[in-house]
Amino acid sequence: MDDVIQLHPLLTQARPLPGLYLSHNLRQHEQETFVYSNFVTSLDGRIAIPHPDKPGLMVPPQTANVRDWRLFQELAVQADIIITSGRYLRDYADGRAQEILEVYDDPDFVDLGNWRREQGLSPQPDLAVISGSLNFPIPKVLTAHGRKVIIFTTAQADRQRVRQMEAQAGQVVVAGEESVDGRSLVQQMAQMGYRTIYSATGPKVLHLLLAGGVLDRLYLTLANRILGGRPFSSIVEGPLLEPAIDMTLHTLYYDAAGLDGLGQLFAAYDVVEIRD
Repeated sequence: MDDVIQLHPLLTQARPLPGLYLSHNLRQHEQETFVYSNFVTSLDGRIAIPHPDKPGLMVPPQTANVRDWRLFQELAVQADIIITSGRYLRDYADGRAQEILEVYDDPDFVDLGNWRREQGLSPQPDLAVISGSLNFPIPKVLTAHGRKVIIFTTAQADRQRVRQMEAQAGQVVVAGEESVDGRSLVQQMAQMGYRTIYSATGPKVLHLLLAGGVLDRLYLTLANRILGGRPFSSIVEGPLLEPAIDMTLHTLYYDAAGLDGLGQLFAAYDVVEIRD
């Protein structure tokens, strides 16, 4: 596998891609929680475009690639809990979605499964599902081997449906009045003992994490392609963030071999803490 070039902090030598994000040691942060998210985007900001055959949006095949997917897995394997959505569980039940962390199903990721075992971690991170409607099933395979699926919803959620979900999942948590609040979400995760929290879902959840002031780091792969088209999704969707969220560059790598030689950038940004 071809190496990548570290551009920031500047190094003179190339680095191998496997282990690149494991070296960030996301589990070693001293604060109570460390919350991070990840997206792959075209140069014109597209993270999702219309599916050609089904309703809804999909990750563009023009930007999805195995080298970015490797780093996605390195981020996921470090998590205590992964944030996802009701849509993911619906797609999983319908056979349209795969396990988020694939370290036990794909021979290319055997080293990551070994890494997780060496850390004394459970086989899979627990799942946090954000949903107001609670309109999804919970496939039994997702709760195998003691894995928890915790549902975070609103005070407006249908009481009968909440009881049904509690019977299935065991835990439904209210984390907001009319919509899930990012700060309440993360505070309650911290109270449950979760420290390393990975958001592997979409732009609305990124907005609630940013608006709640709880996101610590954003990983962003910039594929060297312009797609155009509409409708589309960008990395964050929701009301104007006031004040704007300031970020500083943590690392930047150039992957010349990505996208069959077209190239891509792997960037990571730390959120600047707002001080009173």
